[in-house]
Amino acid sequence: QVQLVESGGGLVQAGDSLRLSCAASGRTFSSCAMGWFRQVPGKEREFVAAISRGGFTTFYANSVKDRFTISRDNTKNTVYLQMNRLKPEDTADYYCAARQSSTGSYYVNSYDYNYWGQGTKVTVSS
Repeated sequence: QVQLVESGGGLVQAGDSLRLSCAASGRTFSSCAMGWFRQVPGKEREFVAAISRGGFTTFYANSVKDRFTISRDNTKNTVYLQMNRLKPEDTADYYCAARQSSTGSYYVNSYDYNYWGQGTKVTVSS
């Protein structure tokens, strides 16, 4: 069982930066692939970024590539999403997700993940 708690959301202006954190409970974090997703009310949850369990492999949605960076610290059981040059269209609820993985793979589909946080709201004003 893995419990996830996101933090770091808020209201910012276009062009600003934010760093989201996702703290995981349990001793299995280092064996979990992690992902960040976002959702706007009335729309489907959207993939943002993913990272392998060891942190060596990452993957990004085209819409955030070169602006967002996913990273993890397995000693702190935490995954991060550094968001730079934010745009109004980045406004959403952001969720982190985890799944046990026996390989160095990353996962981009929400159905690949077993555990989800409660979300943190990011609002970017123009």
